Amino acid sequence: MKDYMDEVISMIDLTQKKPLNQIIYEGLRSAIIKGVIPMGERINEKNYALALNVSRTPIREALYRIQAENIVRYVPNFGIMITQFNNKDVDEIYQIRVALDILASVNAANLMTSDRETEMENLLTKTEEAQSSGRVKEVIELSKDFNTMIYEFAEMPHLQNIQEKLRDYLVRFRDISLTSNNRRQLALQEHRLMFNCMRSGDIEAMKNIITEHLNSSKEFIKLEMRRQIEND
Repeated sequence: MKDYMDEVISMIDLTQKKPLNQIIYEGLRSAIIKGVIPMGERINEKNYALALNVSRTPIREALYRIQAENIVRYVPNFGIMITQFNNKDVDEIYQIRVALDILASVNAANLMTSDRETEMENLLTKTEEAQSSGRVKEVIELSKDFNTMIYEFAEMPHLQNIQEKLRDYLVRFRDISLTSNNRRQLALQEHRLMFNCMRSGDIEAMKNIITEHLNSSKEFIKLEMRRQIEND
């Protein structure tokens, strides 16, 4: 078994009240997108069936569904492999995210209240304090909370549903981006600027900051992917 197998199995909660193939599909998909199972890795149905103490059928069905999303691919005489992200994938996902984040932020700004301002201000202050103390994992989690808060304040449930379909991709890219201290510090400054624009109602400046913020993250991801390939 690979070193990551225990973590993958922990992500497949068989106690959920859902069909078995759905549970395995959701868990495997999340593990793949979040990078727990490395890019280019082969998935052995038999090993996963043994580890989960299930038949190979729900594993196979889950992989068929994941394959339809181009997250994995079938290689003749080898089996199912994790598809590797490329620059085109990153460009597409970030292009979608820019559009979604701008739409959510504009609506959140238009619906801003004094209570929401205070809640967002407190969250940013807490994040900045964690960054100053070097609590990296906490900063990453609080940064996710900031983005979640914007979508909640936007009060657009259909938009939120669309965003959640990309959530695992976005979490993976965000986590990679925020591992760099310089990038993390810059991201927090950009979050503060976004909040100031939302509070003041300067929508055009906010759109520019969001676009610049996400483009910087995208370029960092591309550099990190290139570095990983070169080090393999």
